[in-house]
Amino acid sequence: MTHPRSGFDPAASSLAGDVAPEVMAELLSVRSSIDNIDATLVYLLAERFKATQRVGHLKAEHDLPAGDPQREAAQIARLRMLAEEAQLDPAFAEKFLNFIISEVIRHHQAISENRRPSAGGAPAPSAPATPIQGTHA
Repeated sequence: MTHPRSGFDPAASSLAGDVAPEVMAELLSVRSSIDNIDATLVYLLAERFKATQRVGHLKAEHDLPAGDPQREAAQIARLRMLAEEAQLDPAFAEKFLNFIISEVIRHHQAISENRRPSAGGAPAPSAPATPIQGTHA
């Protein structure tokens, strides 16, 4: 059944008709779990970026650098350890976190640039509250 708002069809598959019905049913069941996990990841990432937006505003208010290499290195080491415990490839986890960190730094830089005084002396408006806009995660 197609989702009315998104047009997403969880049963969409190029395998339909080429696979035994019981195999297709199991495949769709597992894919349904994957779809739920993906939705959870999107909402978790949105919450994470809301928190990092607050950090970005705090850094901008106090003229702190957008990046914090020591914190980033500690987070990568921590995430690699968690990935190993979860039996996830630590290299993949590191690539994923590096992508997130680069997006966060980009957002922090935008927040800082938008807070700089404009020609009239007043601070420019804050960055938009759409922290994951433009990402492809």
